[in-house]
Amino acid sequence: MSVSVAAVRNKPSPTQSTARRPVPLDSPYTPATKRPLPAGRPREWYVTHNRRLKAMRLAIALLDSGVYLPAQARDEAIRDTADRLGVHPPSATTCRMVRALLH
Repeated sequence: MSVSVAAVRNKPSPTQSTARRPVPLDSPYTPATKRPLPAGRPREWYVTHNRRLKAMRLAIALLDSGVYLPAQARDEAIRDTADRLGVHPPSATTCRMVRALLH
């Protein structure tokens, strides 16, 4: 019984990084330039749009800080992260959206 060379090599698991060296991150992160939102939409559209953007920013900040599971992201942790980012404390609805993004 012969074993092929491909079967002997260690393949990285799907979650293991295959990078040979660390990937440099943009340390002083500068957000993309903001563009005006389209005019003529109902007010609820703008509220929902901004809520989604805020939830996404908070979810990214939580992931960067090591919070990977929705159960780890309690309202207090999300609001502390918002305070660190310098944004207004999120509502309970926004906190639920953050947890949904982490899911």
